[in-house]
Amino acid sequence: MTMSSPLILLISAPSGAGKSTVGEALLKETSRLRRVITCTTRPPRAGEVKGVDYHFLSADDFAQRVARNEFLEHATVYDRSYGTLKSGVLEQLNTGQDVLLIIDVQGAASVRKAAKSDPVLAGALVTVFLSPPSLDELERRLRGRGSDSAESLQRRIESARDEAARWREFDYLVVSGSREDDLRRLRSIYEAETLRRDRQDFNFA
Repeated sequence: MTMSSPLILLISAPSGAGKSTVGEALLKETSRLRRVITCTTRPPRAGEVKGVDYHFLSADDFAQRVARNEFLEHATVYDRSYGTLKSGVLEQLNTGQDVLLIIDVQGAASVRKAAKSDPVLAGALVTVFLSPPSLDELERRLRGRGSDSAESLQRRIESARDEAARWREFDYLVVSGSREDDLRRLRSIYEAETLRRDRQDFNFA
């Protein structure tokens, strides 16, 4: 009988590169993989549901959780705070569920730092950077969203350029193509990582 220890699949990308789209597509076809819902102080966007897309918190509530060291990672991006609760990650790992984290580049750095001092996290963590094929394409995607003011859009473009340069910090690089290509590559990474020898408890009997 073979049992595979759970893993944390972390997907990060510059803003607008499509990490949420490909991550959600992988979730739909992979029953063992569950997303940890992150917390944010920004208001819900059209169609977003509390407790499904995000845990929407007040700034005071978020700050209190930071003070109590409840977050595995947290960051302030464009004047809004985001964070992943440690309890959400550990609860899923303890039940044998693989964890999907879809977070920004700052958050990914915090998770890697936390994993250095935590053997459970270190053994489970797999990081993937999804990059647009060019800066021009990244800017086109950001402008195509149409949800930001001109000032906010310019900040996102400048920040995304800095984030794109940090791809070497990750275990895997996926240069974005079509949605189908991105999903296929991400699926291959996930499946290969679940089969790693050091994740197996194999009894040949």
